[in-house]
Amino acid sequence: MPEAVIVAAARSPIGRAFKGSLVDIRPDDLTAQLVRAALDQVPELDPSRVEDLILGCGLPGGESGFNMGRAVAVLLGYDKLPGTTITRYCSSSLQTTRMAMHAIRAGEGHAFISAGVETVSRFTKGNSDSLPDTHNPLFADAEARSQKLTEGGVDQWLDPRESDQLPDVYIAMGQTAENVARYSGVSREDMDHFGVRSQNLAEKAIANGFFAREITPVTLPDGRVVAQDDGPRAGVTYEAVSGLKPVFRPDGRITAGNCCPLNDGAAALVVTSDTLAAELGITPLARVVATGVSGLSPEIMGLGPIEASRQALARAGMTIDDIDLVEINEAFAAQVIPSARELGIDPFGDKLNVNGGAIALGHPFGMTGARITNTLINGLRTHDKSIGLETMCVGGGQGMAMILERLS
Repeated sequence: MPEAVIVAAARSPIGRAFKGSLVDIRPDDLTAQLVRAALDQVPELDPSRVEDLILGCGLPGGESGFNMGRAVAVLLGYDKLPGTTITRYCSSSLQTTRMAMHAIRAGEGHAFISAGVETVSRFTKGNSDSLPDTHNPLFADAEARSQKLTEGGVDQWLDPRESDQLPDVYIAMGQTAENVARYSGVSREDMDHFGVRSQNLAEKAIANGFFAREITPVTLPDGRVVAQDDGPRAGVTYEAVSGLKPVFRPDGRITAGNCCPLNDGAAALVVTSDTLAAELGITPLARVVATGVSGLSPEIMGLGPIEASRQALARAGMTIDDIDLVEINEAFAAQVIPSARELGIDPFGDKLNVNGGAIALGHPFGMTGARITNTLINGLRTHDKSIGLETMCVGGGQGMAMILERLS
């Protein structure tokens, strides 16, 4: 059975939504630049041999609609390259890599583009009162149900069947983070320290050139070039972060200092079979070892990495002790800390998110899976490590994970 290997990886800088560096570029144009950059890394691969362009987008509508994956293929001049757009929200471009792996292992192709994009700045704008109500009324009111469960027993978050209401699949991510913090007993102090850690580690990584090695500069429509992430802040202190007010609940623990912002960005990978890479004389960056995907109550979706990572580890025949570096997407410190601890990882140790994470860098939903793959490969190479785990929680109540083996 052929193995799936990653032979090229490229990501854009991450812009802040609405006021950052990428607000003026369309998502399809942005993605096209990153796909081109990834293909340019492997000139030995004739693009005509690519079987499919699989693009992840968390919320594919507006400029991100009309099957953006196919639009990107045509923008690049590849009329005969099929394209598809899929969503698994926060893990959309981890799902695209998983799909490429599945196709390769099934013998249904040898070369694929796995890409992801989100440009929150360019979401469809308008008066929300004039838009159709898309909320299925069978789902409970999230805030009312969360309050009821807090008063009556948070164990019901683990088994929605114990309640007389369906959990709200549309629940706001910040509300889920507050639920997880309460359920898992994560203190505001720990969350703030983790947010500071993310910023400080990202600042250090920028200074030593770590992110410069993985970022592809993006050319905007007016010719300006963007080459750095907008998000990381220099000199962040616990004293400053601890003074921020809660964002989602007056008595809550989630603040702008311990969760990710809204962002824009794109990333792309070239995934081939190991046999094609050998035929073309390409030295792969990494092998996709195993993946996992799990579901849980939407109201505590932040704990999704736990079961997904356990699945991936079991399929790989590994334990967490076999993993050298771990990247858990930092949607909220509230969910990273308990997920890491449950998996046997020190959330403040030297294995997890060692160059900072989404609290500092940002989390463009559809981009994040492929962005973290870039960062994990970069980290394994920089620190001369072999095995990495990438995992994240997913909106709607899911988790996803992938294990990589560095090959070069």
